[in-house]
Amino acid sequence: MPAHALRARAEVDLGAVRANVRELRSRAPRSELMAVMKSDGYGHGMLPCARAARQAGASWLGTATPEEALALRAGGDRGRLLCWLWTPGGPWREAVEADVDVSASGLWAIEEIVEAARAAGRSARVHLKADTGLGRNGCQPADWPALVAAARAAEAEGALRVTGIWSHFACADEPGHPANAAQLEAFDEALATAARAGLDPEVRHLANSPATLTLPASHFDLVRPGVSVYGLSPSPEVGIAAELGLRPAMTFSASLAQVKRVPSGHGVSYGHTYVTPAGTTLALVPAGYADGVPRHASDTGPVLVAGKWRTIAGRVAMDQFVVDLGGDSAAVGDRAVLFGPGDLGEPTAEDWARAVGTISYEIVTRIGARVPRVYTGALTGTDGLTSAERPPAAGGGSDSDAGGGTG
Repeated sequence: MPAHALRARAEVDLGAVRANVRELRSRAPRSELMAVMKSDGYGHGMLPCARAARQAGASWLGTATPEEALALRAGGDRGRLLCWLWTPGGPWREAVEADVDVSASGLWAIEEIVEAARAAGRSARVHLKADTGLGRNGCQPADWPALVAAARAAEAEGALRVTGIWSHFACADEPGHPANAAQLEAFDEALATAARAGLDPEVRHLANSPATLTLPASHFDLVRPGVSVYGLSPSPEVGIAAELGLRPAMTFSASLAQVKRVPSGHGVSYGHTYVTPAGTTLALVPAGYADGVPRHASDTGPVLVAGKWRTIAGRVAMDQFVVDLGGDSAAVGDRAVLFGPGDLGEPTAEDWARAVGTISYEIVTRIGARVPRVYTGALTGTDGLTSAERPPAAGGGSDSDAGGGTG
């Protein structure tokens, strides 16, 4: 089905993904780059975005769940790949056999990794995660020496190789926050403890998107940008996407399903939270909260229809919402753009985040599976990941698609 005939669609510009990765690499020129692909590539489509990131020089990919990591391997990716969110009984052996680097934050994980490595008949690659102040996953400082010692003992036996030591920021999206300096200091201490125990990891990594963009002292051997790979700013404090040299990759739109005249005083959608102030034209947009349009965008969400920025009129329903065109006109089949890069005056995902009181990460990742992804900017002959694909050397890569064209 041609893109223009789709009820709703999320167009993803892979040229923008490549340009964003190159921009991020330029911010950390002495470090390797891991492009984070969790949550289906932040809603953009994991496999095509992984391919684009590799083409632009991402030497590592990162996922949260083992299922995501194994899906990348099933899709043909053969580069370095880290998966970090594990629970007891997870598919450790499958990950080890698939050459996935796995993460451990506690002794239980080391025990399960060793068991999996023995069953697989090969050494596991492991990143040890320290809790330097975020308070989520990661080993507490009091328990860190024991974790390091257990990993070193398993390494000496040949069951695993500690390939990475890492942590994650809590407040990097607020440049200058005192927690950032405190976490850097705590990470240095964790590294020193590991070195004293005899560990010599390939990569030390701490920097997420905002730290990659604003905190060079945190770059170490590897940076791990996530949302910025897809052209979104990690926070207003860090800057808007255009100021950071990033281009939003996703445009979410739908074709108008109905346009009709209604009189003054006409209630719109459930609960009649919006009532027309005068005779007007209403346009029906066939996308709703089942597609990822936040229900709390009712009466607040911005949409570009008939060349103007409109606001959702009334409540967002499961499959549809309404906009009031006032004195303007539109035709059935015309395009309503919820968000995009902003080139045509449409709202951005960051505009939507402000309108509904959330973050742009949530706006793009919530776009549902029944919304087809339509890809532009693909490079010829790279419809699938292959074992032969390798990222260019640091500092390399063509700039022919910078700016995210559709070539």
